[in-house]
Amino acid sequence: MKVSEKWLRSWVNPSVSAQELMDQVTMAGLEVEGFEPVAEAFSGVIVAEIISCERHPNADKLQVCTVSTGSENVQVVCGAPNARAGLKVGFAQVGAVLPGNLNIGQAKLRDVDSFGMLCSEKELGLSAAHEGILELPADAPVGQDIRTYYELDDIAIEVDLTPNRADCLSLRGLAREVGVLNDLPMHAPDLAAVPVQHQDLFDVTIEDGKGCPRYVGRVLHQVDISAATPIWMVERLRRSGIRSIDAVVDVTNYVMLELGQPMHGFDLQQLNEKIVVRKARADEKLVLLDGQEIALDPSILVIADAAGPLAMAGIMGGVHSGVSATTTSVFLESAFFAPIELAGKARAKGLHTDSSHRFERGVDSRLQEAAIERASALLASICGAQAGPLIVKEQAEYIPKRAVIDLYSSVVTSSLGMSIDDLRIKQILVGLGFTLLTEAEGHWQVQAPSWRFDMAIQADLIEELARIVGYDNLPVTAPKVAMKPQGPAEQATPVAALVDRMVSLGYQEAITFSFVEPGVQELMFPNLNSLKLANPISADLSAMRVSLWPGLLKAVQHNLNRQQEQVRLFETGQRFRVENKGLEQVDMLAGVITGSRAAKGWYENGESVDFYDLKGDVEQLLGHIKGVEFEIVNGTNSALHPGQCARIERNGKLVGHLGALHPNLAKSFGFKQNVYLFEVRLDRTLPALLPKFRPLSKQPASTRDLAVVIDEEVSVSAVLDTVREMAGDDLVSLNLFDIYRGKGIDSKRKSIAMGLTWQHSSRTLTDDEINRFMDLIINTLQTRLDAVLRG
Repeated sequence: MKVSEKWLRSWVNPSVSAQELMDQVTMAGLEVEGFEPVAEAFSGVIVAEIISCERHPNADKLQVCTVSTGSENVQVVCGAPNARAGLKVGFAQVGAVLPGNLNIGQAKLRDVDSFGMLCSEKELGLSAAHEGILELPADAPVGQDIRTYYELDDIAIEVDLTPNRADCLSLRGLAREVGVLNDLPMHAPDLAAVPVQHQDLFDVTIEDGKGCPRYVGRVLHQVDISAATPIWMVERLRRSGIRSIDAVVDVTNYVMLELGQPMHGFDLQQLNEKIVVRKARADEKLVLLDGQEIALDPSILVIADAAGPLAMAGIMGGVHSGVSATTTSVFLESAFFAPIELAGKARAKGLHTDSSHRFERGVDSRLQEAAIERASALLASICGAQAGPLIVKEQAEYIPKRAVIDLYSSVVTSSLGMSIDDLRIKQILVGLGFTLLTEAEGHWQVQAPSWRFDMAIQADLIEELARIVGYDNLPVTAPKVAMKPQGPAEQATPVAALVDRMVSLGYQEAITFSFVEPGVQELMFPNLNSLKLANPISADLSAMRVSLWPGLLKAVQHNLNRQQEQVRLFETGQRFRVENKGLEQVDMLAGVITGSRAAKGWYENGESVDFYDLKGDVEQLLGHIKGVEFEIVNGTNSALHPGQCARIERNGKLVGHLGALHPNLAKSFGFKQNVYLFEVRLDRTLPALLPKFRPLSKQPASTRDLAVVIDEEVSVSAVLDTVREMAGDDLVSLNLFDIYRGKGIDSKRKSIAMGLTWQHSSRTLTDDEINRFMDLIINTLQTRLDAVLRG
């Protein structure tokens, strides 16, 4: 949004410099992106009148003009085709300095003296127009400095607005802010209704009330389209970055800049029967004012008549119904279009207009009548337009409701760290356009103005107060919170501790996508349901992972393809499974190893890792959980080798799996070496047991060794569990120290040897007591597990 400083000060004129004014606006949240002079520097140019023009005696394209400066007549040679007697012009006198540091002196052109120069707009730096000399209105005062006449000692301020502040895409919005910031009244132009001079109406129908809740129109007759737009309006448009076209277009653009309401003028003679606001129909087309033909579709809101589309609503009008040199009657349109209905429509067609920029962000839904009256008054004064009655159509149910918010001064104080006087709060809110519905001591019920779509909760009002008071005026206070030091619970095991343990075991942490390739995942877990993404970033990442393994295996594949033969990775993250009760999200820790057991060296033979390397790492990891016993038993998993797969259990409940990658999966990934994986559920793994103190016994311990032969199918853990069960409460240690297969043992059996230690807390155990325990253990192993005592 660009606006002239002088134009802004005509609404509200605080006693601050231009820089201070821009700083105020920036600190209020409306960032000033920059500023520039409205015209380049020049001097010595005045308003003059051409008294006479005669053909140059030695050049067909030159004229010798007599120019009045108000104090004298001077001779000037001019080549402009529009130079003529009686014309008021910009005259650079001898000694003038034009933009670009061009000095004007006495010259002789084809043997004829010339004392100065008649200037074009380009030569004065006002625009790029250079086809002829600058033509001034007939009432321009001869002899007055052009800079004074045009008020060129001015700057154009560019304000960069956030999307929620569309109300400041107008001079009125900016002036409102400046007025409240400086506690000054705003001097708005007269927006009173103009006299109705005829009763002609034009039928308007709103078919799409959701897209266009309000539509206001008016018929204007006796419009003199040839009337020149006043210099002051042309200049204000130019300083806002808009080129003057004709009086009707200039007035609609001017009202848009002044009040924030985009408008459009139709040539009434080109309209057929009625105006209809509707969605475009299939295969409809429209040639816009810029000559571009647009193919419309049913998502686009259009202004149409009985013959077809006239304009893309809120974006741009069509060339067929636009105002032209033959226009004498105008149908003036001022509407409210719903932002959500217009959002993205202009960009989709490669367009971006001042109107679409405002409508997409939100225009005041109650501004339409005032804008029509303002435009009608301007057109009456410039073009002699005669106004008819207002035509107002609306569908109230679609007009945005104004938010009603409760505001408490106590909350203002606690939020900002300072108190604001109740009277000052009222002044700020009323100045910004808010309505105080009810008022009590320290409490107001506030209704947002129709141009503030971003107001919804009390915090929004407090932010408005902070903006106006000034963020730099808010006190800097450190928060005070009464806190007691609190350490982690003894039974809690931080995930970070497990991460540290994995790193100490030589693993590197990986972070992979939570999205995986559905084909690979279904191959690994054919019986699990995964959540499919509605809008995946790619086809290879279109399903939520049901395990951390697919991502880790992709990482292993990436490393092996780059000659990294020894890979140890782990990851913590969530898995996602579709269960009967809905989506199950569980925190997991998973790891993978492959390659050699240790880095290559003269002391290493390059042995590859195996199942027991992974099992040992997992046991060390789980050993970090205080007071908890985990069991690793035979198990199955669709992603693991049937003969090298184990379940990890805690109190009989499944915690996770570990094992070798299934050969078929290894082949599909292209692995030529064994890969071993594990994964545990953190929710079932992390909770530790609260340690309990047990007094140390002063009594001597008794130790026995026991070796038994059992079938290969019998697990060692079954033997150890039986021994613990039969050994009594005084067993303090059970240590497996040997497993033997080979000579002297049946090929279908194995020998295991273990050490048992008993110790009583208050007395010495006798040999008879220890022998009874040993006999009970041996007999139970024989009857329960078919074990034989090894001699």
